[in-house]
Amino acid sequence: GDFITSPEISQVFGELIGIWYISEWIAAGKPKAFQLVELGPGRGTLADDILRVFKQLASLLSKCDVSIHLVEVSPKLSEIQALVLTGGKVQLNPEDEPAYMKGVSKTGNPIFWYRDIQDVPPGYSFYLAHEFFDALPIHKFQRTERGWREVLVDIDPEVPDQLRFVLSPSSTPATVNFIQPEETRDHVEVCPEAGVVIQRLACRIEKDGGAALVADYGHDGTKTDTFRGFRNHKLHDVLIAPGTADLTADVDFSYLRKMTQGRTATLGPIKQREFLKNMGIDLRLQVLLQNAPDTATQEQLRHSYDMLMNPEKMGDCFHFFALLPHHRLVHPEKKDKPESKSPLLPVAGFGELLLK
Repeated sequence: GDFITSPEISQVFGELIGIWYISEWIAAGKPKAFQLVELGPGRGTLADDILRVFKQLASLLSKCDVSIHLVEVSPKLSEIQALVLTGGKVQLNPEDEPAYMKGVSKTGNPIFWYRDIQDVPPGYSFYLAHEFFDALPIHKFQRTERGWREVLVDIDPEVPDQLRFVLSPSSTPATVNFIQPEETRDHVEVCPEAGVVIQRLACRIEKDGGAALVADYGHDGTKTDTFRGFRNHKLHDVLIAPGTADLTADVDFSYLRKMTQGRTATLGPIKQREFLKNMGIDLRLQVLLQNAPDTATQEQLRHSYDMLMNPEKMGDCFHFFALLPHHRLVHPEKKDKPESKSPLLPVAGFGELLLK
């Protein structure tokens, strides 16, 4: 209850993401099966909205086997997800199985829970990471006259039950490994775990096809000190009463791009309001307003739209970032028949963005 996420603000958010995956599935030639893999699915709201879209487009997906794979380490959250997505009808698997729980979603899709991305079976997959990377632990570094120093947590000697930040007296292994020689900032946050996860996603997409969509607070290698806490929807000192607040740090998308090591193409980051506008949120809002039963519902829809799109609210601080197979964006060279190339379908949501 320390924060509210976009899927909980408006169903439109999840619907448009569902459309994005359908669009990429069509662009890939409508494979006979795909896995939707969500990392850190929260309360299951986003997956629920996406599955509703898949059900509405059942005639389009009729020849495709769609399965849902949730990577969730929290027993409490997996219970909530099971309730939202299956009505609580799940069964626990034996410990030697990769998935610790399974069931059937209310839309009739098989659904599985895992503790690690590596436990998810290989295969053509669409990956989703919404407000996942910002919750992973970070290392903080400060440039000093004596070189880079890591920011560490210490007990305050003057107030024994309080914590404080200190600089490492000398270089640490993390300083040596995580600071890039070309770094120009004076304060840097690095999330090695995010690097590992993105490498795994890039390897899977390179090998089996599919795409990954990342939506999160973030920047493209420009911000410095973004580590903060939220408690009861207010900013909270990260060192006071540890374990009682939600901790977050903005995702460095330039680091994620670097960590794909060229295995996939990347698009973005693009601001949330631009992505949702490109995906047709304005048209969707008009349809919902026309179908709204009363003015109170209409007002709620407009309020939700404003929360998602307003630059002062979520519109500019959240970004979308995608991993796609190289061939999705660049034609393989056909020296013999260059004229036979079919036009590449644009990637929904990312508009005329230049490929990075």
